[in-house]
Amino acid sequence: MFTGDEHADGGPFITQALKQHQVKASFFFTGRFYRNKAFKKKIQQLKKQGHYMGAHSDAHLLYCDWKKRDSLLVTQNEFNDDLLKNYAAMRSFGIAKTQAPLFPPPYEWYNDTIAAWTKTAGLQLINFTPGTLSHADYTTPDAANYRSSATIWNSIENFEAKAPNGLNGFILLLHIGTDPKRTDKFYKHLPTLLQWLKSKDYQLLRVDELVSAR
Repeated sequence: MFTGDEHADGGPFITQALKQHQVKASFFFTGRFYRNKAFKKKIQQLKKQGHYMGAHSDAHLLYCDWKKRDSLLVTQNEFNDDLLKNYAAMRSFGIAKTQAPLFPPPYEWYNDTIAAWTKTAGLQLINFTPGTLSHADYTTPDAANYRSSATIWNSIENFEAKAPNGLNGFILLLHIGTDPKRTDKFYKHLPTLLQWLKSKDYQLLRVDELVSAR
């Protein structure tokens, strides 16, 4: 599963790797990503190749406080208005809300109220599976939470080796692009990652197929 908001530098490399390994992935973009003219051809290509195309909020809002998770930072009206704008941007690519009902919240951060609002909006909230550091591929060297690609890779291997079911049913989150300050791009390891997963007999599914299979 790939998310995107401001950056898409990994788009060409990721698309080629998925095509080479004949894998269909899932892409969740913000409204401003869909509206970015520089990303238009890449979005069209991803849709044409049969990848799942979904929403990730319009403006990448932070729904609740980082330290006090039950404290909301948005109203339900703001939440709904933001989602409507996201899906409006998707319609210009021929992607209807009914085709994209799965919704990973921005920052992958939410609480019970956000989950309830998502359901009321006719969507199903999803999130990455915890246990690895794949979602840290956006971090930059100047940040306290920086994780190198080697550290991220090791976390995936270690989890797979130690978890009773390995990565079975796992939703692995990556980003389609990252800040230029991060030169150690984890998406460059995608071909090796896909080959490694296949060597362990994992079946790689779009997230909608995975959810349906559960």
